[in-house]
Amino acid sequence: MKTLILGGTQFLGRHITQACLDAGHEVTLFNRGQTNPDLFRNDAEIIIGDRDGGLGAIKGRTFDACIDPSGYLPRVVSDSCELLKDSVDHYTFISSISVYPEFTAGQDEDAPLAELEDPSVEEVDEHSYGGLKVLCEQAAERNLPGRVLQVRSGLIVGPHDPTDRFTYWPVRIKQGGDFVAPVNSSVPVQVIDARDQAAWIVRSIANNTTGTFNVTGPEQNLGNVIDVCIEVTGSDATPVWLPEEYLLEKEVTPWLDLPMWLTAEAQGMMQVSTARAEAVGLTCRDLKDTIRDLLEWHSGDLQNLVVGLKPEREAELFASWC
Repeated sequence: MKTLILGGTQFLGRHITQACLDAGHEVTLFNRGQTNPDLFRNDAEIIIGDRDGGLGAIKGRTFDACIDPSGYLPRVVSDSCELLKDSVDHYTFISSISVYPEFTAGQDEDAPLAELEDPSVEEVDEHSYGGLKVLCEQAAERNLPGRVLQVRSGLIVGPHDPTDRFTYWPVRIKQGGDFVAPVNSSVPVQVIDARDQAAWIVRSIANNTTGTFNVTGPEQNLGNVIDVCIEVTGSDATPVWLPEEYLLEKEVTPWLDLPMWLTAEAQGMMQVSTARAEAVGLTCRDLKDTIRDLLEWHSGDLQNLVVGLKPEREAELFASWC
């Protein structure tokens, strides 16, 4: 199978590329050559170009499938799909569960979608991201009706994750000792290893699967994640569950200072239904394997993490609490 990937060298994209290669695909990467430019150089065709106005290098080329993990602006996605509509049989667009403006536990793909006050906006931020992804989905389906697999990703984790939104916990717990944990052990958590998502996408392409799917992992809770981290690391780490009111009073930011912690009204984001994707083959590896591989990949230095409490900030919170 000849597969075009728009991007393919950062996080989910690199795992998708590897999954395609493992499945025997003839892979072409089209990207700007700015992120890990030497990755896959010996295994795939690499075409340098900018999809925002610079698609000429792939014009006239034919592919069995195209995978788009780098689409954020509907204008740009529309241009890509317009160019490829007569030369690709299947198009996978990587979207996000952020397309849902509100969350309730167990909601599925038919839930209401975000709408932008100004659909022409092209500044991607926390306010526009979900609405722009909705418009990107619509642009893909409009140009390639009946040929699009819409992948609404949840929290993607695993080796090479540049966000550290899950990585913080195994790295911190490996250090040992008392550590700050938010609220209580029942805080919901729902994550998927990027390699599992990539494998499902490649299988779905082979099966010509189209439609819209929430693609994330099974529901669990932060207490379970912490227990598994302690088991894998053999650490003596002990969670100290601090109340939400105290953490907010001390300006601890949910999701950033304590990754995967969402305030009560937003916790449905970690409880979406994946029944539709599971019905067509979505499976997830044991969390222990993800944690082991993360710790093998990461340096283990808390100071290198882009999110999470630094040791000095954690010490301040303990001193104030006691």
